[in-house]
Amino acid sequence: MDFRTTIKPLANKGVIAHDGAITMLGSCFSDNIGRRLQDALFDVEVNPFGTLYNPASIALALQDLINCREFCINDLFEYQGRYHSFSHHSSFSGVNADDVISRINDKIDGASERLKRSRVLIITFGTAYVYEYKKTQSVVSNCHKLPASNFSRRSMAVDEIVSLWSKLIVKIREINPEINIIVTVSPIRHLADGAHENQLSKSTLLLAVNKLCHELDNVIYFPAYEIMMDDLRDYRFYASDMIHPSDVAIGYIYEIFSQSFFSEETNNIVRESEKLMRRLKHRHMTDDVSVIEKFNLSTQQIIDRILSAYPYLEQAINKIQV
Repeated sequence: MDFRTTIKPLANKGVIAHDGAITMLGSCFSDNIGRRLQDALFDVEVNPFGTLYNPASIALALQDLINCREFCINDLFEYQGRYHSFSHHSSFSGVNADDVISRINDKIDGASERLKRSRVLIITFGTAYVYEYKKTQSVVSNCHKLPASNFSRRSMAVDEIVSLWSKLIVKIREINPEINIIVTVSPIRHLADGAHENQLSKSTLLLAVNKLCHELDNVIYFPAYEIMMDDLRDYRFYASDMIHPSDVAIGYIYEIFSQSFFSEETNNIVRESEKLMRRLKHRHMTDDVSVIEKFNLSTQQIIDRILSAYPYLEQAINKIQV
């Protein structure tokens, strides 16, 4: 007798590989999976605008990447001594406006170039609710703790999401015709909206993604939400806040993700990268220079062996060594 609802991996092996770049945008679930992909030596850009939650904000960010938009001082606003962008997460905010603009534009330049050569675009929707700044009637990605009276809140409709993203995907494929798009719905519940409204929000997202996958080619739905809600149907798989998935749950979802999209060759590289990452993260418990030099030499030999077999990993390895 089976006491679990097991979600099986998808039959999309080979969609994700080390010789093609990956771009990821969306909720903090994107950050969780993205970090694991980076540790596995994939050439991946994770949330170049910071964490984004709703389909409209993610679409606006992608449009900026397609156009390689250059932000200027007028795109920022000052609040409580810090400069912010309504298009970005607060991690980009700072006390110096020029520094904020520099970091924003540097990130866009790199992410825009990577999107054009990405084999895969991974999108994670978190909520169907959007906040619009009343002064401009435009959707914001982050309210930056401004008074709630500055914003109006509404839920996007299924057809609104489908229409917006159908047009956007056409534009993405104009700059990158071969790109595959993987869409997920974040399993992280937005309980600040209330349990019922959170469920309505997730249902809206699921219905919209389902239509996109049926109407467009090479758009794949990965069931992260179902894995968390049905397969891992227990609070022991949540973090202490009882909202976010635990590390064990994230690892389990990532395992199904890799079984769905990695080829055997990709899995071989991942195993090699895991060995290398353990060495690069190793903290020496000795001051003996000869021991440290010997360890570093053997680590370099591992890097040389990996690059000899897979020369396209050089950029990823250089990035983690910095």
